[in-house]
Amino acid sequence: MTQSPQVITIDDPDDPRLHDYTGLTDVELRRRREPAEGLFIAEGEKVIRRAVDAGYGMRSMLLSAKWVDAMRDVMEDVSAPVYVVEPELAERVTGYHVHRGALASMRRKPLPDAAGLLATARRVAVMEAVNDHTNIGAIFRSAAALGMDAVLLSPDCADPLYRRSVKVSMGAVFSVPWARLENWPRDLETVRAAGFRVLALTPDAQATAMDAAAPHRLERVALMLGAEGSGLSAKALRAADEWVRIPMAHGVDSLNVGAAAAVAFYAVTAGTPEERA
Repeated sequence: MTQSPQVITIDDPDDPRLHDYTGLTDVELRRRREPAEGLFIAEGEKVIRRAVDAGYGMRSMLLSAKWVDAMRDVMEDVSAPVYVVEPELAERVTGYHVHRGALASMRRKPLPDAAGLLATARRVAVMEAVNDHTNIGAIFRSAAALGMDAVLLSPDCADPLYRRSVKVSMGAVFSVPWARLENWPRDLETVRAAGFRVLALTPDAQATAMDAAAPHRLERVALMLGAEGSGLSAKALRAADEWVRIPMAHGVDSLNVGAAAAVAFYAVTAGTPEERA
């Protein structure tokens, strides 16, 4: 049986029990610390609940007093200390005003092997050098909403479990399996060997229009997206089976990568299973 939560009021910002929550606005520090220490931060009631529902273990919660009752059922279901602090103290510890009043330090899970994900997937997104946490979160939210089966990341992509990514995705990063392709772009051969046709999304005029490419009719599709601005590298483009583009109007040359991903995911997943065959 799960133990009752330990609720502890803390009034010292230097209390070592608050270590997981220190300096949350220091992006470089948190990017190094969190994977090394096996944790990530979930912010807000909905995101915390979704992390717990997805099977992530909780290390602790940091709550303002008014959130204790709202989170009572979560507290009763997990065996983790709950630190109750004044909003001013939370701001001193984290470095910002915690608007949602609830934070949780969660345990990371071991990342799955890319080959294992590919074995059961039919529609995957592959990201190269997407290092903006907001874009990562937006792409994961679209991937979850539009039925992509998995996301594969190049080594230099941002961390999907970084607080900003999780928040923007509204917890969708917990719904879509993801893995890293450590040898880039050589590991795209692993994707191709699993039966996927690798499509590179690019605004290049030489690319095939998405409608003409009809990716929803392919048995297995890996849609590759690049970073904001620079797009896919020359190596990644050479490694693709086909270049595809979203037709633009009114002189617009391209979309934000988050918006482009949503449009492309719909094109990849649209249609009935019979139409995809």
